[in-house]
Amino acid sequence: MNDNKHITLDEIKAPLVGEMAAYEHFLRTALHSESPYFDDILKYIFDTRGKGVRPILVMLFAGLHNKGTKFGKRTHLAASLIELIHTASLVHDDVIDRAELRHGKSSINQKWGKRNAILTGDFILSRIFEMGMESMEFDILTYVSHSIKWLCEGEVIQDEQTKTLAMTHEKYYDIIDKKTASLLAISCGVGALSVGASATEVDKAYEFGHNVGMAFQIKDDILDYATADQTGKPTCADLREHKITLPLLEAMGCVSAEEESRIRTLVGRTTTEEGAIEELRSFVNQHKGMERAEQIMNNYLVAAKDALSHYPDSPYRTALYGMCDFLSQREK
Repeated sequence: MNDNKHITLDEIKAPLVGEMAAYEHFLRTALHSESPYFDDILKYIFDTRGKGVRPILVMLFAGLHNKGTKFGKRTHLAASLIELIHTASLVHDDVIDRAELRHGKSSINQKWGKRNAILTGDFILSRIFEMGMESMEFDILTYVSHSIKWLCEGEVIQDEQTKTLAMTHEKYYDIIDKKTASLLAISCGVGALSVGASATEVDKAYEFGHNVGMAFQIKDDILDYATADQTGKPTCADLREHKITLPLLEAMGCVSAEEESRIRTLVGRTTTEEGAIEELRSFVNQHKGMERAEQIMNNYLVAAKDALSHYPDSPYRTALYGMCDFLSQREK
């Protein structure tokens, strides 16, 4: 795929025609309840999901190692478990953040209440283990379940750093690795695992996903400083929650310790001091924090593409290169 051309998800999914439909059927069957009321909630979640980047990665890596033959139940199970982990985490995140919208639609807690949202997230998590145990594909269940632990750890570490305003580069990379990159890495690794790839090949797939995941989150943190007209979200939403991310860390690296201390204190006043957000955004722009963060993001994407270099040319490898470009080009 051409790096100068904007890549679409439809182009990336092109090698998966037929497989995506089989996966969707598998997932819809899994996300079901005998209770009509509860099933309405689950159907709403199914119909308002995001782009599906993670299950796409599962199936692209399955295709990369499966030499073009049809995927079996293991791959559809792996993709479904990954999507359910991601979905449950978002339902719970919206409760924690008191979010009213998800993908432009009412969140579960906004539409059905906090209690039902928590229980829905718990139900989805229980289905993950139920499906894994019933399938007896214990290697897949074991592999994907690590991500639940890392997601929780990442959230708790970020909360502690937000309260203390003590974020460092090292802590930032640890948090985004656990919160974002780990699930994308496991998506790639389990895709390879699902079709019988060797341990070395699974590790190589994981490496690609880790680098893509780090870039994915850094891009999100860069976009947080973009205007609401571009992203459809409030500008500097993270700063409003006292979160210090890579663009600000990079900008603070350009100033004296005294000025850095002042900036950190200002982050803690974004909800009480008028003009704090605009001053911080101006500070990041002045010291090219977004540009510096973008260079780091691009370094991760170069490493991701390098991890694909030993694979023979195929539509799956081309699509994975395209995924790197898609993530770097997105504007929201």
